[in-house]
Amino acid sequence: MQLILFSDLDGTLLDHQTYDFSPALPALAALRSAGIPLILASSKTGPELLAIRSALGINQWPAIVENGAGELPGGDEWVADNSEYQHLRQILDDLPGPLRRCFTGFGDMSVSDVVAHTGLSADAAQLAKQRSFTEPGLFNGDDNFKVQFIARLAENGVAARDGGRFLTLSFGRTKADGLRTIAARLGAQETIALGDAPNDFDMLVAATQAIIVRNDHGPNPGEIAGALTTRLPGPAGWNEAVLSLLDSRNIASE
Repeated sequence: MQLILFSDLDGTLLDHQTYDFSPALPALAALRSAGIPLILASSKTGPELLAIRSALGINQWPAIVENGAGELPGGDEWVADNSEYQHLRQILDDLPGPLRRCFTGFGDMSVSDVVAHTGLSADAAQLAKQRSFTEPGLFNGDDNFKVQFIARLAENGVAARDGGRFLTLSFGRTKADGLRTIAARLGAQETIALGDAPNDFDMLVAATQAIIVRNDHGPNPGEIAGALTTRLPGPAGWNEAVLSLLDSRNIASE
């Protein structure tokens, strides 16, 4: 595999509010025609990505799940093991009461709560709650409490990372780790990564070429040497960037 694309979903390949990817259909078709792997890299769970990957028609490729904490193999099923997630939740629940009450994770939310905070359908929200590695959530304390919260978790090996919507807790593995693992396994000579938020930063830096998708709803990933930035946000920007990328490498698109 000479070239592999790694892409974030929310706000990048999927519209931030509607989760629609139709503006990116021309570029998706061009990648498929050229046989270029598209590896999804998302905060979403395995069950969520299984459904999205199927809708995109790229079931044959692996995907990076839960911000790099795990991998969804190519194919049509997800074998769940939530032991790491349960360990993470126990560390969270062992925090002092005032700190613990500042964080409301997906494990603390009902399906309707997840729907309210994400705009997902009830079925999609149920899939989002089927976690194996990480815990996204809302932090409602002040900055001092947030510093204490993050420090206490770090003492137990738990990292906290701000994303487009949530503060996500994990045991430290990132999308960049997933990119390197999959790229090595598939024999990539060049990797392109697309993302729009701070939790994409490590993946973007790890790629041969970073493409920052314009983000009108929150902070962008930050300064990255040599990165390109799309003119348009979301899937329209993604489409434009990928087609331009293929054209610059004389890869025919349909």
